[in-house]
Order: sequence, then C-alpha cells, then structure tokens
Amino acid sequence: MEKLLSCQNPLIYRLILALLLGGVGLSASADFDEAVAAYERGDYATALREFQPLAEQGDARAQYNLGVMYAEGEGVLEDDKAAMQWYRRAAEQGNAKAQNNLGVMYREGQGVPQDYKAAAQWYRRAAEQGNAVAQSNLGQMYHKGEGVPQDYKAAMQWYRRAAEQGFAVAQGMLGLMYAQGQGVPKDYVHAHMWANIAASGGNKIAVELRNIVEKLMTPSQIAEAQKLARECVRKAYRDC
Repeated sequence: MEKLLSCQNPLIYRLILALLLGGVGLSASADFDEAVAAYERGDYATALREFQPLAEQGDARAQYNLGVMYAEGEGVLEDDKAAMQWYRRAAEQGNAKAQNNLGVMYREGQGVPQDYKAAAQWYRRAAEQGNAVAQSNLGQMYHKGEGVPQDYKAAMQWYRRAAEQGFAVAQGMLGLMYAQGQGVPKDYVHAHMWANIAASGGNKIAVELRNIVEKLMTPSQIAEAQKLARECVRKAYRDC
C-alpha cells in the first residue's frame, strides 16, 4: 500500500486561496497539515478526527488517507470494505494513489470479490497519470495475463516507465524480462544492469537475480553491465 500524501501547497498560494474563499481554503489546508503531522507522529486518533470531516466534505487527499488508515487498522479497526469505500471516493476524483490502491484491493480480493479486470482498469487510470507503482503493477498484469491478455511487450513498456522514475521493483522486473527473453531478446548484460540498479535501490530479490545472471556471464560482460549501470544512473534511468 502506498503511504500518505503530504500537503505541498505553497504558503502564498494558500493565502490567496483563503482570500478568495473567505478563509475556507486556508483552514482546510491547515487541518490537513495537522492531520498529516498527527499521523506521522503516530497519533492516529487525532489524524482520524482531522481527516474525517475533510473527507466527508469531498477532499480527495483526506479520503485516500482514511482509506489507508482503514486498510492498515491505524486508529480504527482494520476494515477492508471501509478502505474500499474511501479509496473509491478519492479515485473517482482522480487521485492516482487511491486508484492504484483500488487496483490492489481488487487484485487481492480485499473488501471486494477478486476481479483482475477491475484491478487492471484502476491500475491503468493511475498509471496514465504517471504513478510509478501503478505502472509497475499494470506491467505485472500484462506479464502474467491477469485481467488483460498476456503481452510481454506491453509489460516491458509499463515496467520501463516505472523504472525510469527510479522504482526499484520495476527495475528488477526489467532485469528479469531481459534474463528470460520475454518481450525482448534474451540479454544477460542488460539483465545484470537492471538487476544491479534495482539492488542498489533496495530490491533484495534483484540481488539474487544479479547473482544468478552473473554466473552465466563472462568477466567482460559483467564489466560491461556494470559500466552500463553507472551510465544509466547518471542519465536518471532514461534511455538505458
């Protein structure tokens, strides 16, 4: 599950908004900031009390955050159905993180019957907004043929979009695709490169993949893969 959104509105923007709306915008933003601060310090009761009225007034950020709290059982009893309801309200307003989490709930059958097609649809809506987690999740759906026809090339495309944002899970999956020759010709050099990058980002499974692939490579191939990995990091994972 993704974590809470933080409020990043510039102060001047909030002041202008407050003037235009008679102070309502500033007050709501301040309440949201207080709720996030309470959540981050583990004061879930205060966070819940602050998020609830904002969510009921239609604030998509608060709706999403309430969904997280119900999904994780933070300050409330764990309740997948309530989490789904709040995620859906936020997702229908275009909140990408809520859309991704709805996809997770449908994929896992949490709070709703398992539905791969619905999961893929919600992942896509978030992925098209640039959400890296959703892009990786949609890649997995194409990789496995869940809710969509199995399509390795489409899986590669979505994994790559997430990998270019630095998402280590997707970077590791790119390495796996290259190692297995799925959607691309089998290429141990690029498999090692992506696995190495993913491992440096904390992906422990990618460490195992890199070690396995390394045993199938020559010393010169390993050196080339390491060189490509350094270049890819310098290019911020673009055109690797």
